[in-house]
Parts: sequence; structure tokens; C-alpha cells
Amino acid sequence: ERGWLRRELHKMAAAGAEAAAVAAEEEKRLPEGDPESGGDSEDEGDSDSSGDGEDEEKENEAEIQRLEEQLSINAFDYNCHLDLIKLLRQEGELVKLRRARQKMSELFPLTEEIWLDWLKDEIKMASESSEREKVYELFERAVKDYICPEIWLEYAQYSIGGIGQEGGIEKVRSIFERALTAVGLHVTKGTALWEAYREFENAILETAQPAPGSIPSPEQQQMLCSQLEKIHTLFRRQLGIPLLDMEASYAEYEEWSEDPIPETIIKNYKKALQQLEKCKPYEEALLGAETPKLAEYQAYIDFEMKAGDPARIQLIYERALAENCLVPDLWARYNQYLDRQLKVKELVLSAHDRAVRNCPWTVGLWIRYLLAMERHRVDHGIISEMFEKALNAGFIQATDYVEIWQAYLDYLRRRVDFTQDSSKELEELRSAFARAVEYLKQEVEERFSESGDPSCTIMQNWARVEARLCNNMQKARELWDNIMTKGNAKYANMWLEYYNLERAHGDTQHCRKALHRAVQCTSDYPEHVCEVLLTLERIEGTLEDWDAAVQKTENRLARVNEQRAKAAEKEAALAKQEEEKAEQRKQARAEKKASKKAKKPRVGDKRKADDDDEGEWGQEEEEQPSKRHKGDGDGVLLEEDMEVETGLFGRSGPEKPDHPANQKEKASTSRKDIPKVLHDSSKDNVTVFVSNLSYNMADPEVKLKELFESCGEVVEIRPVFSNKGTFRGYCYVEFKEEKSALQALGLDRKVVEGRPMFVSPCVDKTKNPDFKVFRYSTTLEKHKLFISGLPFSCTKEELEDVCKAHGNVKDIRLVTNRAGKPKGLAYVEYENEAQASQAVLKMDGLTVKEHVIKVAISNPPLRKLPDKPEAGRASQFAVPRQVYGARGKGRTQLSMMPRALQRQSNPVAKAENGMVQNSPATSSESPEEPKKMSNADFAKMLLKK
Repeated sequence: ERGWLRRELHKMAAAGAEAAAVAAEEEKRLPEGDPESGGDSEDEGDSDSSGDGEDEEKENEAEIQRLEEQLSINAFDYNCHLDLIKLLRQEGELVKLRRARQKMSELFPLTEEIWLDWLKDEIKMASESSEREKVYELFERAVKDYICPEIWLEYAQYSIGGIGQEGGIEKVRSIFERALTAVGLHVTKGTALWEAYREFENAILETAQPAPGSIPSPEQQQMLCSQLEKIHTLFRRQLGIPLLDMEASYAEYEEWSEDPIPETIIKNYKKALQQLEKCKPYEEALLGAETPKLAEYQAYIDFEMKAGDPARIQLIYERALAENCLVPDLWARYNQYLDRQLKVKELVLSAHDRAVRNCPWTVGLWIRYLLAMERHRVDHGIISEMFEKALNAGFIQATDYVEIWQAYLDYLRRRVDFTQDSSKELEELRSAFARAVEYLKQEVEERFSESGDPSCTIMQNWARVEARLCNNMQKARELWDNIMTKGNAKYANMWLEYYNLERAHGDTQHCRKALHRAVQCTSDYPEHVCEVLLTLERIEGTLEDWDAAVQKTENRLARVNEQRAKAAEKEAALAKQEEEKAEQRKQARAEKKASKKAKKPRVGDKRKADDDDEGEWGQEEEEQPSKRHKGDGDGVLLEEDMEVETGLFGRSGPEKPDHPANQKEKASTSRKDIPKVLHDSSKDNVTVFVSNLSYNMADPEVKLKELFESCGEVVEIRPVFSNKGTFRGYCYVEFKEEKSALQALGLDRKVVEGRPMFVSPCVDKTKNPDFKVFRYSTTLEKHKLFISGLPFSCTKEELEDVCKAHGNVKDIRLVTNRAGKPKGLAYVEYENEAQASQAVLKMDGLTVKEHVIKVAISNPPLRKLPDKPEAGRASQFAVPRQVYGARGKGRTQLSMMPRALQRQSNPVAKAENGMVQNSPATSSESPEEPKKMSNADFAKMLLKK
């Protein structure tokens, strides 16, 4: 009977192998040029299409050669690997394709799609048993990169084709069991594996059934019972796990089983159903979310962490990493969980290895990997080899190299037995310290123009090891002498660090010598060093030592105070020069304004001539002093207002002759027709403030309504006009719903009529004076580049063509001024840090349109906050603080206070010790509030000359 079962399984395997061989043979028979058409297609095809095919083939060959050369320069170019594999697969270069995939898999974990393509290609070519073994090895490598249900299912199905070989059935079962351990808990995709496993066992059961009408022998009966028990066990295991479509599996078990389902299985099934209901919201959130789904995965991970099932926690982490393999923080959290909770050597080291292969530019992952290897007692040679790989990973900051060296030196220090005077491990540690110092000086400083270790922390640690653990103070002093010569002698904390080392492991003589040198050299906090020296001599010094210390510290502090006084005087003189220059510029502007007024007819006289029955100038609310009439015969011209908030001084515009009475009436009517903009602050949450619009925009309400309707229902658009009826360049847009207002903020800096439109939240600056709106990040962004030196004519498309050769570009932003003119700067965002660091190396110093550009990782300097006025210093004139919009003061916003009032006849004396010293003439008057003036007083003052 066993021989009969074996023959049946051989038939199944032979049928599968024969089908695969036929498919492979058919594929070989297909012509390379056109797989859809037969080999006997028309020989006399179109010559043009033939020529195009040859040209395309040559282009592909040239591109393949270019990609291979690029990879020889930088083997870590991920996208270059992908492009090369795609082209080679398209050209059918199987040998080169296999080699390219092999090289890429050695450097990076491959995605599910890449592995499946590779496996399918290899399966088609595998016909002999030796080739099948190579495919098995390839599957083993594939399942180690990521936990992918599709790859495990493909592995199990492929192994079924080998059941005819010795031990084939047990091998298939082993692969299925490993697959269930890895992904059998997958809520959405685990069911497919369980069903495939049951189908395989059912097929074995069918072959074990006796022939119809025959009586099974005891051995056959035992085999049937054993096989039935295997299927029962699979059903019961599956029903105890929360998986989608559990109800269908339960119904299938009820129909299949001849015996009633035991109560314990029903109880486990109901418990799994309840757990599935808890998991469903998280699965639905993942299903509806857009990539990268980090927030949804993190919520799912937190849920599983509270439940506390290690297998489920590991699986959800693996699922998240399969879709976000280039997120270093996710790898770090996963590895931390494995290090602290599971502590399984193979699992922990495999995860760390995959982390550094996915994100080799992240130094923290390498450091954790070295610690994990040391924790699990990996051989020293392997750890050293891994450290060398880390040095070649291409970190993007100089400080990263300092951190990895420090981690490796800590590991070497822990290997040394310091009870022995000398050992091989100690010599290795010392040589590593020396190599680290030289490496930072040569390699790192050459690449980054800095060593990354300005305070010489590695040399400090070396000195501590020599002093405390090796009792070699002479070597420690040599190291500290080297540290001080690298520009650290002016810092008090460095001298005190050396003093503490001498105090603990040296002698008083060297402590005194160090402090005397510190008093002489320190420039940041000399008082602190002087105090420490006096304390030392007070406790341990002789009278002569005390006198010498007092004299030295007094002389040093006297020199320091003298230098500080000179620096303060110099700073005060510079401040005074700036004030004088500002006053001179102000006076020059006032004189220029006064000379212009002297050349023009007096507005008051013209006004009185136009309307004698109007009373004193400035008493009529509707008329503004900004109107200027120029007479020439019967025609009188009305000057246009400047497009500024003051409305006090005009600017020449196109001259349109009109009768003065008609012109006056027309202007008055236009002002009356335009309602005043009264913003309701209670609607700030549904309103956005729009600014930097063109003053010449025709009908801004219609234009902006078309623009903002895409965000939601617009209730009202309130543009702001001047008294002349000209558009002031900003407005308020009120929506019906708050989410529409939030969506409208996405239109910020959209170009409208050649200018970038600013859209910001509507915030009352009187209530929130510190509110600022800045759309972009001001911190280090390792996946984003800052490019300077671009030609002004460079477009976004041209820059994208340059940048996309080094990775997938997600966004490009050309920096412009308020008028929309380019400033020669740009920010380029890549998909990940690796592509960005690669682009820096390749693009920095590149010539674009005869301009040499500079490229660096985006790390904006801290924004300087405006200095607050000193508490005791009086203002030059007490003018209420101007409240600006959310973006600060624009170029077209001027003070409403006339400059003539801003200039004081008697300038305030300089403050001394926080108190203002007023002259006798002004001491009796309050300097805090100027005298209030009426409109008539303004007019008299302006017409005085």
C-alpha cells in the first residue's frame, strides 16, 4: 500500500514537472522580437519599424553600460540598481540579469515585487534537480528579507512539485509550518496559507483512500486516521486565530467533519472572533489610508503592544516595515523591542542586519547593531568587519562618524582586562584610538570641512582610559596637551575637565600648573578658573603659593575687565553711528519731501478756491488731505494715491482732465459706494487672510471666488480698498465650514497674476502678538536639499531634469520674493535620505547655465528673534504698536503717523543705568504721550512752509 501511495505522489510530481517543462519549452520557442506572433511571421515587415527596433536596442545597450559604470562608482545607488534590472529583463540578458540581482541583494533587502520577479524567472529556467535546489536557496534568501505572505505561498506551492523526491512530502509540510509561523497570524492574508496547507493534506488523503469495493488493511486504516487527524488539527488551529472570513472556515469545518465540533474549539473560535472585531478598525484604517500609512501602523502597533502577544507584535512591525523599509525610526523601535523583550539571537541579529541594509546612512542603527552583536557574543572578527562596513556606509554628517567611532571604541574598551599590565586587547584599543583621531582628521575633515569633534571627545576619553584604567598619567597629559593646541585652550570647561583628571589621578604640582595656564589662556569664563585656583591654594598651598595666585588672578581679571570695557565702548560707538546714520537718512527723506511740497501748489489754497462754504480744512469727514489738484487753464488734474496704507502722499499717475467739481463729486461717490471692511473676529476659524495680491487685479471678488471654491463653499470675499477705490492687495475669505478654511491654507504661495499669493490663518494680532506663520520646516531635513547659486532663468522643470538623475524627486520649490521673482535658491525633496545624500555628492559644484551651484542638506539656521527693548529705556516717541498681518510688515505698509511728528525737536538723552535723563526744558513734560492734535492742527503744520 505504501508503494501505491508513493506511485500516486510520483504521478502528481511528474505531472507538475511535465507541465512546467512544456511551458518552458513553449517560451523558448517564441521568437524574441514578438512573443505574441509565431515564428513564421511576415519576413518583409516594415523597414522603418525594424530600424526603430534596432535604434531602441542600441539605446538600451548604451543605457545599460551607463548604469553599470555608475554603479561601479557608487554601488549604493538604489534606483540605479532598479533601472539596470528593469532594462536587462526587458532585453532578455539572463546572465547579466542574474548577476545584477545578486549584487543588489548583497547590498539591500529586496522588495516583494523584485523577489517574485526573480523567483519566477528562475523557476522557468529550473528543470533539473540541481537547479531546483538553487531555487530553494533563493526562496530561503527571499523569506529572510521581509515577512511576505505571497513569497511564502509561492515557496510552498513550488515545493509541492518536488514531492516525488525522497522526503518530498515532509519537506512541503516543513515549509508550510514555517510559513504559518511567519505569517499565519496575518489578519487579511493568513487565510490563504491555511487553505493551501489544508488542500495539500486533502490531496494526500485522497491518494491514501482504498480502491472502491476493497477492504483497507490495518496499515491503510492507520494511515487514513493519521491523515484525517492532521486535517482536523489544521482546522482547529486556524479557528483559534483571528482571521478574515473566519465564519466561512468554521462552516467548511462543520460540513467536512463527520463528528460534532468539540466545545473547546467552539470556545476558542468565539474568542478569536471577539479579537477579530477589535482588530478590524485598524485593518480598515490601513485599507483606506494612503502610503506610507505610518500613523495607522503606529496605532496598530500600540494596540498590539497593550495586548502583549509577542508573535502578533512582531508580525505587525514586520508588516509596517515591508511598506516603510526606509524609515529609520520604525526600524529603531522594532529593534529596541526585540532587544528588550524577545532577546532571541537569530531574530534580533537578523532584524538589525536588515535595518542597516535598508537605512545605511543612519548611524544610530549601526550603533545598535554593534551593541546587539556584542550582547549576543558574536565573534570579534565579525564585529570588526561590521564596523568597517559602517565606516563605508556614507553618513551625511561629520558627527555621525564621531558617534560610530565612539561606539566601537567603547566595545574595544570592554574587551580589555586592565588588571594585566599589557595585553593584545589593550594594544588594539590604543591603536584604534589613534586611528580614530587620524580618520577624523583626514577622511572626515576632507569631506565635510570639519572633523565633527571640535571638543576632542575621543581624545578626552582616551586620556581618561590611560589615566584611570592604565595608570599612565604621562600619556594622558600628552593627549590633553594635544587637545589644548586644537583651539580649546580658551574655554574654561576644557581646563577644568583636565584639572579634575589631574586632581583624581595626578598630583598637586600638575594641578597648580594647569590652573595657572588656564588663568592666562581662558577667555570665556576666567572668573571661574580664578576661583578654582584660589580654592586650591586656600586648601593646599603655602603662603607664597597663595600670594602668587592672588596676584595672577587680580592681574588677569583687571586685563579682562579692561578688554570688556573697550569692547563695550566700541559697541556703543557703533550703535551711536548707526543711530546717527538712521537720523541722517530720516532728515534727508524729510528734506526731500519738503522740497517736493515747495514746488507744488498749496493744497489748502486750491481747496478753498474750490469750495468756499466748506469751513476749515480737515473738518469734513469725507474729504482726505491726500488729494492734490494741479491747475492748467480750465483743466484740473487729480493725482492718484500711492498704493500704501497711509494715503497721505500721492504718486503721479495718468492725467485725465476733468472739471474739479465733477472730479470731487466722483471721488466722493466712489468712496461712499465702497463699504468699510469690518471683520468679525468670532469667525476667525472659518476665515483666511489673503495678501500679496496684485493691486491691478480686476474684480478681485470674482477672481478669488473661482480660486477658493475648490476648497469648499465660500460665504463671502471681502477685498480691502483704499479711499480712492483702488484695491489694496489683500482680502478676507470666509467659508461656511472650518475644514474648508484649513484646506484653503494649501493654496499658500500659489502664483496668481504673476505674484505668489499668501494665504494664512486669520488671527487677531492684538490677542496673539507672537503668532507667526511659516509654512516650511526650520530644522534639519536629511531627505531635502538646499541649492543656491541657480540662474534666475532656471525653471522648475529644468531643475527637476538635473535632480531626478540621482533619485525620485517628490517636490521642488523655487524661492521667490514677494513679487514672484526668483532669488536663485531652491529646495529639492527626495524620497529618502540615501537619495538626498547621493545627490549632494554628485551635484555640489555642478554648472547649470554657466552658474556653479552649491548643494547641501537642508538645515536652515535658527531664525533670529527681534530684540526686546530694555526695561528702563524710554521710546523715542510713544506711538501705538502697529498691528500687522500674520506675515509681518509688508513693504507697502507705512506708519500712519506723519514723519514731522515722529521727529522730536529735543532728542531724549541717553539712558544711564536704566533711567532716562531729561533736559531741564523737557523734564516737566511727560515724555510718554505726545500732545493730541486735531485735523486742523495737522493741516496747519503741513501748510506752514
